[in-house]
Amino acid sequence: MANLRTYEVMFIINPDTSNEDVERIVGSLRDITTSLGGSIVKEDLMGRRQLAYPIEKKREGIYVLFEIDGSGKEIAELERRMRVTEEVMRYISVRVDEDRKAAEKISKNRERKSSRRGFNAKAQDESVGQDV
Repeated sequence: MANLRTYEVMFIINPDTSNEDVERIVGSLRDITTSLGGSIVKEDLMGRRQLAYPIEKKREGIYVLFEIDGSGKEIAELERRMRVTEEVMRYISVRVDEDRKAAEKISKNRERKSSRRGFNAKAQDESVGQDV
C-alpha cells in the first residue's frame, strides 16, 4: 500500500444492545476493515460509559475504539455501515498519523534541548564545586 495512513474510529453503541449483538457489530466492522485491505492495530471495547449529553433519550452508551492502518477507503465503508446500523448511535473518524508525526518531532526537539541543558547544568555544578 503506497499511502498507509492511521485513523482512529470511535463509535457508541446503544446500551440496550445485548452483548452478543455488540460482538456481532464489532466483528462485522472488523471484517469490513480487513477485507478492504486495512489492518486494525488496536481494538478497545471501552464498555458502558456515561454520555456527555443525552442521545435518543439515552444517558449511557457502549464505547468502542479502533485504530486502523489503511488507505482511507476502509474508513469510508465503515462510516457508511455505521450510518445504516441502527444500534450505532454516534461515530467519529479521525486521521491521526500527521498529528503523531508532529508530536514526535516536538518530543525529539525537547529531548535534544534538555540534553544540552543537562550538559550545561552539569558543567556549571562542577565549576561551582571547584571554587569552594
